[in-house]
Amino acid sequence: MSMNRRQLLAGGTLLAAAFAAGPLAATAANALRKIGLQLYTVREIFAADPIGTLEKVAKIGYREVEFGGGGYDAMDHAALRGAMDRLGLTAPSIHVGYDALAGQFDAAVTMARTLGADTIVLPWMDSKYREPAAWRTALADFNRFAARLKDAGLGFAYHNHDFEFLVKDGETSLFDMLLAERDPALVQIELDLFWAVKAGQDPKALIRRLPGQIYAYHVKDMTAGGDMTSVGKGVIDFADIFTLNDVAGVRHFYVENDQAPAPYLPDITASFTTLSRLRA
Repeated sequence: MSMNRRQLLAGGTLLAAAFAAGPLAATAANALRKIGLQLYTVREIFAADPIGTLEKVAKIGYREVEFGGGGYDAMDHAALRGAMDRLGLTAPSIHVGYDALAGQFDAAVTMARTLGADTIVLPWMDSKYREPAAWRTALADFNRFAARLKDAGLGFAYHNHDFEFLVKDGETSLFDMLLAERDPALVQIELDLFWAVKAGQDPKALIRRLPGQIYAYHVKDMTAGGDMTSVGKGVIDFADIFTLNDVAGVRHFYVENDQAPAPYLPDITASFTTLSRLRA
């Protein structure tokens, strides 16, 4: 089911009402867990000053981070872990690319363990893998990666954008192929709510298709014009979506804004404040 602009605008109204309702917001959030941040959002300042950025993120109130971008894979992971321990931060998951998993698997496992992660998330697939035959080959690798990660004591999840829904082999989307060919016991989904809505999907319908299989949400809002914005400044009805948290089995809620404006901290503060209201 697709979500049209009128539904999106209505969703924004419902979210505002949930904020005003107080206890209703908590019910709608359905026991929202700790609020996390995907560090790709602040990649520019993180690359320049990783420890200082973690300090600023923790000061806002975030208690979980997900590593991705900003050159984190080449940093001193023990030093990053030490800073997180000092700041009361944890990193339940990290983003690792397809080629890195294929060619540097052991290094990825070591990196995840050092940072304290329990799950590796595959965040993106280049255009060369989006042709149906190449996609099917990649899906077989997803299952293989996930099985090896399980043997190493780690989980595996795939993070969507919009192309998985928009690129099709006949009537079958790449996302449908993913669901059909993955091992659901091994390959979970990190559902990016913005990109799903951007692709015309109904997030609640997706959640119902994936009961107990959603590792995390990426939470970022959408303006009426379709652009990214901080949570609460757009039209996506997160309060309504979060009524299905138990159905989803979702464990983590990561704020992300791929296009957060500099100086970044006001944007992630606004998102944190909004999600804090939802779980108040």
